[in-house]
Amino acid sequence: MAASADHVKALVRAHAAGDEDTFYSIALQMAAKAARQGHTRLAGELRDLVDGLKDEPAPRVAPTPVVQPRGELADLVTAGYPTVGLSDMTLAEGVRAKLVRVLHEQRQRERLAHHGFSPIHRLLLVGPPGTGKSMTASALAKELSLPLFTIRLDALISRFMGETSAKLRVIFDATKKTRAVYLFDEFDALGAERGAGNDVGEARRILNTFLLFLDETMPESLVVAVTNHPGLLDRALFRRFDLAISYDLPSRRQSLEVFQRRLVAVDTSAVDWDEVAGQAEGLSQAELVRAAEGAAKQAILQDNDALDTRSVIAALDERRISWDDHRDGAWHHRSAWRSARHELRSRRGSSAITGR
Repeated sequence: MAASADHVKALVRAHAAGDEDTFYSIALQMAAKAARQGHTRLAGELRDLVDGLKDEPAPRVAPTPVVQPRGELADLVTAGYPTVGLSDMTLAEGVRAKLVRVLHEQRQRERLAHHGFSPIHRLLLVGPPGTGKSMTASALAKELSLPLFTIRLDALISRFMGETSAKLRVIFDATKKTRAVYLFDEFDALGAERGAGNDVGEARRILNTFLLFLDETMPESLVVAVTNHPGLLDRALFRRFDLAISYDLPSRRQSLEVFQRRLVAVDTSAVDWDEVAGQAEGLSQAELVRAAEGAAKQAILQDNDALDTRSVIAALDERRISWDDHRDGAWHHRSAWRSARHELRSRRGSSAITGR
């Protein structure tokens, strides 16, 4: 039995449009036609195939075509197509379980919608720098075959409230038109506590605008906000997100996993990992990766393809000193910046808003 030309064309159109209901309906019409023509075996196979596909727990999700932001959106976001997945990350089991849940609900969003529910699609990630929060947004995009749009806060925040609100609208309108993961990194620049003493009216209104847009987001896209300073965030933000995930510095086991992942191509048989784990305490995953890379590169440049305990610990000490200096410097810089901003606002009143 040859399928009619009309059926074949209709199947192709339904597939291109991603219209599964129409696709299955046409397939069943073809099965009925086959039965009328006496091809009962083919008709039964077609019906069984359609029924089986409909009963699959996870609907097929086609990869999102490569897209680039256009128009006003192009000035507000950078687009990326991550290659690192969730399995490539070293995470606490509780954090990983929550992210697996997010992925599961996103993949089952049509099934949830059928029962009147929306999948998790608004995430707040909090924790110390270098613990994998921003990388999580990349991994979610990779796992869902979606682009990652990172919001450029320097382009978003304007000294005039109306401009920032208009730019926020452009971004949140895009979440409805283009399915992607939208990352607001260093989110405390937008979500600072509205009742803070150094706040101004414009900042409060910008935050209110963000909350309004966040409430209106559709579940097809993921909005991910990341901050190293959850204490600075307005309390109203926490209940607006579907899920808040807290990250922490790696445990002893996780520290060793980070090292061993990064040094898989190097001979580490002479390394006392117990001693290394003790020295790694207090450093983030990102700092551990830098230390591992530093130790490996030094060995390679010395024509040695093997690492020992001493060289790894030396690399850790180097990163620890570097991090401590950076942290102290950043703290003093932040304090000086806040003092200067407070003085500027005192002089100028509340007519302007400054970015972080």
